Amino acid sequence: MEKAVYRILDANLNRAREALRGMEEYCRFVLDNSTLSGRVKALRHALCQTAAQLEQGKLLCSRDSQNDVGQALRFDGQMKRVSLEDCFVASAKRITEALRALAEVGQTLSPSLYDAFEKLRFDAYTLEKDIYVAGFGYLRMKKVRLYVLLTVKTEHDKQTLPELTRACIAGGADCLQLRCKGFPDRDVLNLSETFADLCRKGDVLSIINDSPDIAILSGADGVHLGQQDISVEKARHLQPRPLIAGVSTHSIEQLHQAVAQPCDYVALGPVFATQTKSHEPAAGLSYLNQAMDVLKHCSISHVAIGGITLDNVCQVLEKGVHCIAVCGAICSADSPEKACRDFKRVLADFVPH
Repeated sequence: MEKAVYRILDANLNRAREALRGMEEYCRFVLDNSTLSGRVKALRHALCQTAAQLEQGKLLCSRDSQNDVGQALRFDGQMKRVSLEDCFVASAKRITEALRALAEVGQTLSPSLYDAFEKLRFDAYTLEKDIYVAGFGYLRMKKVRLYVLLTVKTEHDKQTLPELTRACIAGGADCLQLRCKGFPDRDVLNLSETFADLCRKGDVLSIINDSPDIAILSGADGVHLGQQDISVEKARHLQPRPLIAGVSTHSIEQLHQAVAQPCDYVALGPVFATQTKSHEPAAGLSYLNQAMDVLKHCSISHVAIGGITLDNVCQVLEKGVHCIAVCGAICSADSPEKACRDFKRVLADFVPH
């Protein structure tokens, strides 16, 4: 029986180390997240330290890979991965399963092994959640190039919102944000539900401005928070599902604060003077220079915002910006659909000097 115990421990230690390596590579090469990568690495080292309490010679001598009946077992759908996110999820499930087996079987040798492996298992559960939530927003925002802001301030805006939303989707917008100003929450929720549903059917991300509760209730993909809104951390406490969280920043100090929260993306601006928020002085192109330097060390996406038009968009892209947010130049155009297509064409064709 002792040999069987050590065979089980050896197999599950190997399985656990392999799973943690897969999780670490996901954080390192997919999310570009040094903090999460470091946490996975620390968990792997803690596992190795716990495993060192076992007799290594017995572990290796108990191994009989060639005659392991488990290697021949195959099931339909087993090991099918269609994305790197699938690979991460599989690794995360494998580590907790392995740690459970290690705890149960390890206690037959020593009660302290059970406690040690159980602690690692619960650490792995927390880590799985943190990585998944971080990756959810980051990977989706990373694909966004054209982010369009739709503002509803009048009854006419309410009536035309569905039509404008459809036009932007048809024109190739990657993400739409809904801003509702001066309406009761019930009206805002109804508008947001219609908006989110249209975006979902059009395979476009939907973001609600200012209100995490409305974003959650409407089924939108995320929320955008201003400097006077609640923190991303507080908004995360409300989410029953992963929620993309963006934060407005107008200075390097605000950018550092947003990065520390952490959020999934930051809005940088206003780059140029804008009628939408005329009370805010333009941060200017110089802010984009500073922000790009900060963000190259972070796994956080960005969107340049404020007064961007077809006439000045190349000035913005020259700063290394990947994603732009546009409001008036699209929503006030004779054809919002065509305006979106024009911006997408510039984004696709742009070559920095």
